[in-house]
Amino acid sequence: MATIILGVTGSIAAFKAAEIASRLVGNGHDVHCVCTPSALEFITPLTLTTLSRNPVVCHFGDDAASGWKPRHIELAERADLLLIAPATADFMAEMAHGLAPDTLSSLYLANEAPVLICPAMNTRMWRHPATRENARILAARPGHRILGPAEDGVLACGAVGAGRLLPVGQIVREAENTLST
Repeated sequence: MATIILGVTGSIAAFKAAEIASRLVGNGHDVHCVCTPSALEFITPLTLTTLSRNPVVCHFGDDAASGWKPRHIELAERADLLLIAPATADFMAEMAHGLAPDTLSSLYLANEAPVLICPAMNTRMWRHPATRENARILAARPGHRILGPAEDGVLACGAVGAGRLLPVGQIVREAENTLST
């Protein structure tokens, strides 16, 4: 059983994190969801807590329940995999430039486990040179992989093109493949 940190950011695709957590737990993994504050505008902690069987971490104040060690540090030390699904353009920029304004980005900086990044955003945002450069920076880091986004489809905003989160089954398979290597 692996310890997987499922990072959830503020995208309409955040609801798919529930199924990702459920499938990973069903496959025997210890899943801990860490959300950005904006993720909670799309999915509730209760849903993720119930499906992951672990309390959701969102704010630095959530650390109080875990004892003396900050929760984001403890989770980073235990992680066998950090899976960011969905990853917004904003969060990818924070990762690429080492910014840590919240618990998830701080955990990322403390993490030494492999990182899978699953982008989900508007087609124009994905094609923007800044986002493409941030994706290039992240993909070049040791232990980092970018999965997606899906190359074609209708997005929540009505745009058609690249930007959708990859199918949940594909994300789960890639996570487990990463753990087995």
